[in-house]
Amino acid sequence: MTALKDTKANAMWGGRFASGPDAIMTAINASIGFDQRLYAQDIAGSRAHAAMLAATGIITPNDAAAIGEGLLTVLSEIEGGTFTFRTDLEDIHLNVESRLTDLIGEPGKRLHTGRSRNDQVATDFRLWVRDQCDAAIQGLTALMGAFLAQAEQGADWVMPGFTHLQTAQPVTWGHHMLAYVEMLSRDRSRFADARKRMNECPLGAAALAGTSFPIDRHMTATALGFDRPTANSLDSVSDRDFALEFLSASSICAMHLSRFAEELVIWSSAQFRFVRLSDKWTTGSSIMPQKKNPDAAELLRAKLGRILGATVALFTVMKGLALTYSKDMQEDKEQVFDAADTLMLSLAAMTGMVSDMTANRAVLETSAASGFSTATDLADWLVRALGLPFREAHHVTGSLVALAEKKGCDLPDLSLSELTSAHPGITQEVYSVLGVQNSVRSRNSYGGTAPDQVRAQIARWKAELA
Repeated sequence: MTALKDTKANAMWGGRFASGPDAIMTAINASIGFDQRLYAQDIAGSRAHAAMLAATGIITPNDAAAIGEGLLTVLSEIEGGTFTFRTDLEDIHLNVESRLTDLIGEPGKRLHTGRSRNDQVATDFRLWVRDQCDAAIQGLTALMGAFLAQAEQGADWVMPGFTHLQTAQPVTWGHHMLAYVEMLSRDRSRFADARKRMNECPLGAAALAGTSFPIDRHMTATALGFDRPTANSLDSVSDRDFALEFLSASSICAMHLSRFAEELVIWSSAQFRFVRLSDKWTTGSSIMPQKKNPDAAELLRAKLGRILGATVALFTVMKGLALTYSKDMQEDKEQVFDAADTLMLSLAAMTGMVSDMTANRAVLETSAASGFSTATDLADWLVRALGLPFREAHHVTGSLVALAEKKGCDLPDLSLSELTSAHPGITQEVYSVLGVQNSVRSRNSYGGTAPDQVRAQIARWKAELA
């Protein structure tokens, strides 16, 4: 009785094994617990493969029709929650094929002609990652739109620009928001580039060497929306570059989200008060009733760790593998699944926070005028109006900053006599450049913070996103 049971357990493997696997081996070997997420891609690939087998005369049209209908039944069972996933069948491929054979009998056994699980999983996984690239692009576009709306609202609102988290020069709120639009646009292009590169179909590469059956790989590639079949069967089954590219793009994107999350944490603090986050994205304290914690931003800041960890993990899996397929590569999917889920959740949460946040315009403007933020404007004026070399202008401005700091005031508060004490050529005209509004309006170079430049960039991005 035991021998019969063991033989049944290995029916999908064939006659090579006389006894069943140990329970622990079954547990470590099985991937159905996570790769069942590939069911839709697996069934789509199998339907395309069956249609091609019939078109090339490898199986009969009747068998292909039975396979196609049977696979749709399997799909409906999975989506309806009535399908039983079996660990003894290892993975999604054998689970689907076994159920198909239960449903239609002999024709189901012909489905695997001219292919292997090696090219099958490579195809399924590419299809899944390709879908995730599309989802990421869509999520990024929505987030870019949220930042763009903030930029348009505050195109001429002044705020401090920072280097080293110290006040540097006045900038506009719109300009700061557009910086993230630029970052996210690069993320979007990375996913698009990765999608284009991965859009080749491994199906038909079989185990590693191709197949002796007269298959039409171009037909299956076209049916599955690929640009072409992969050109080398060894590379086809051993390549996971597409997953690594997706993870790499996800890591860079998550880093960008983490940077803005950090700004939200700082800006929403009582010390800054640059923005207000609504109750949707904050939590309270169990003992301090006054607290309003930016937990969503803090969690987003941490999500990079998971995504970057998945990236490092898959690089580590792949780095020492000789061609072609090794079972190590089964460890690719959980990393990618988790990273994709984390990224999509992060994009959705960040879009919600950016759309919902309220900037405190008055505080931004007051802060923009602090920390001698127009010192560079003063130095530039000395160069333009008096013809000083910039290094000398820098020195003169520095001495005036020291004077203002000693007096406990800002540069515009110094009297003309105090200004001329640093250089006799300074005139009343200098006050025209010392206000923060004048400062930002003067930065009118392409890509600068001047409101006119900001509005031009907003118009460009609105057209592109539309």
